[in-house]
Amino acid sequence: MSGRGETTEEPSPGASPPTQETAAEQRRRTKIIFVVYIIVALDVTWMFLQFSVTPFLAKKLGFNTLWFGYLQTTVGVIQLLGGPMFGRFADIFGARAALSLSCSSTVVFFLLLAIAENPAMLFIHKLPTIFMHVMPASQMVVADLSAPEKRAGALSKIGLCFGFGMITGSTLGGHLNTHFGETFTACFGAVGSAFSLLLVLKFIPKTTKSQASGANKDSEKKSKSIFNVGEITRLLKFPGVKRTFLVKIIAGLPSGIFQVMFSIIALDFFKLTPSQNGYLMAYFGIASMVIQGAVVGRLTARYSDNSLLLLAIGVSSLVGLAQAYMQDVFQFCLTVFPMMFSLSVFNVITDSMLTKSVPSSDTGRWLHKSKMEGKRSLFNDTQRKYRRESTQVNSASPVIHGHLNGMGINSVI
Repeated sequence: MSGRGETTEEPSPGASPPTQETAAEQRRRTKIIFVVYIIVALDVTWMFLQFSVTPFLAKKLGFNTLWFGYLQTTVGVIQLLGGPMFGRFADIFGARAALSLSCSSTVVFFLLLAIAENPAMLFIHKLPTIFMHVMPASQMVVADLSAPEKRAGALSKIGLCFGFGMITGSTLGGHLNTHFGETFTACFGAVGSAFSLLLVLKFIPKTTKSQASGANKDSEKKSKSIFNVGEITRLLKFPGVKRTFLVKIIAGLPSGIFQVMFSIIALDFFKLTPSQNGYLMAYFGIASMVIQGAVVGRLTARYSDNSLLLLAIGVSSLVGLAQAYMQDVFQFCLTVFPMMFSLSVFNVITDSMLTKSVPSSDTGRWLHKSKMEGKRSLFNDTQRKYRRESTQVNSASPVIHGHLNGMGINSVI
């Protein structure tokens, strides 16, 4: 079916249950989910391609690691402001509008990166990230179109796409940056993001939400504003949501710090070139694909969500202890598989638990809220560290030295 169809609806209360849906409806949902997986893989490819540009361009423009940390924190602040509103936007205006806005913003992001020739432009090019939320929007579509008992498995396949994008984007970005420079690589990302936008416009339906009751429709009309704070925060009142939400924030903080600071670790601690950094990120992608494709689905089919959540947190703790003693890239690579296992299981299980706890009409808002709260905790933590260490260290890399010497590298990763 063409993606121009206006809705992808679940059966009304009086209709047959989902297990008796027509084969045509099942095929349509499967096709949309498959296209979403492709969009995620492409988006992650372009983002990891960008990771092969920004750190080295920043270094070329005279950034030290403190200012690079501020640059990364700027992204967290911008997405913190835009995430909840974007989730609300996705729930109100539908999947096609949300993904189109995200992909369009990514195109602008890369074009601004291509013309960044001074430090101010490097900060300005981060502004479109306020709308760059392809991953949560895609998770919303998959959560809307998958049955609750199959949701964890469907969401885990997004992680598989993430691993594929990590491999291709890191490898491609490293080679393009080495042979053609930062400007060409950024333009390549802009063209790729434009292709992702075309896929959204062609195949993604206007909305993937189920038909709400008349009372819910009336309530939605009264509060149809992306700035309605009450609508954004009321999700915490659903049973079991607040507990899972707090676990996701607290236990997910170390991985958030890792994502922000890894570029600095690669540059200043491991002394990697663009190509070497690309190969290391590709190794991350291989680990992610193996775990998401061969492990997570089997675990979610056999064990309860609570058991897997405890397992993920336990493995993450052991990985942190091991990384505190690593000295080189080889030792770090030995910890990658267990680290990716804990991250993959943790993210899949918490997202699955949260989307099962709220109505399908609120999945977009909730997925964005859960990720933005993690960014807010990360922002507060890293800002405190930057202020403390910047007054004590005057070397070329104050932030990384403060983390490694003062707290151990596991506090960064």
